[in-house]
Amino acid sequence: MEIRFLGHAAFALSHEGTTVLIDPFLTGNPKAAASADELEATTILLTHGHADHIGDTVAIAKRTGAPVVAIVELAGELAGELAADGVATHDPNLGGTVAFDWGWVKLVPAWHTSTTPKGTVNTPAGLLVNLGGSTVYHTGDTCLFGDLALIAQRDPVDVVLMCIGGHYTMDRHDAVAAAEMIGAPTVIPMHYDTFGLIETDAQAFKADVEARTSSSVVVLSPGESHSP
Repeated sequence: MEIRFLGHAAFALSHEGTTVLIDPFLTGNPKAAASADELEATTILLTHGHADHIGDTVAIAKRTGAPVVAIVELAGELAGELAADGVATHDPNLGGTVAFDWGWVKLVPAWHTSTTPKGTVNTPAGLLVNLGGSTVYHTGDTCLFGDLALIAQRDPVDVVLMCIGGHYTMDRHDAVAAAEMIGAPTVIPMHYDTFGLIETDAQAFKADVEARTSSSVVVLSPGESHSP
């Protein structure tokens, strides 16, 4: 599997012709590594409905036909925009798993808030994504909380995509503690440096995690990829 960082919290996970997009915020993203009209998608996954995460979901889904997975209230709003184009939406709640022929995605808790630009209140989530025999955990925009220690107990995590920017999410110091609790072999930082309020030192985060855990931190610039 290839994990491509698209900037901010957006990623493309690819394996044998399948491309899973997560939080495709590209238009208006100063760090975007691609434009919305050049990305292909087999499935689109959303952590929550803030504008910097829902992003270009509707445009990409309509163009590619990719089904969208989002928590129930957010999926309901998107269904109203996508159903006429024949695009499917899946509406799990926290703890729910949706299976596809390429693997599965499970929604897990994330402590944050979320209201869409259209006013739909929705509960944020993290995403466990199993693709190509590897499990990737996208933390969403969470703060540090104790139940992060439970996430990998049932489904061991190979790679965690970890928010570190602070202000709207946990900062790089809290993210070190989160990395300790999750225990994934590989940690990829995200949700930092896109805007001034979330600027931070990813190399310092890397040094701290690798000093305190057995995890390796892979710092990706937008557009770069990593294969676990």
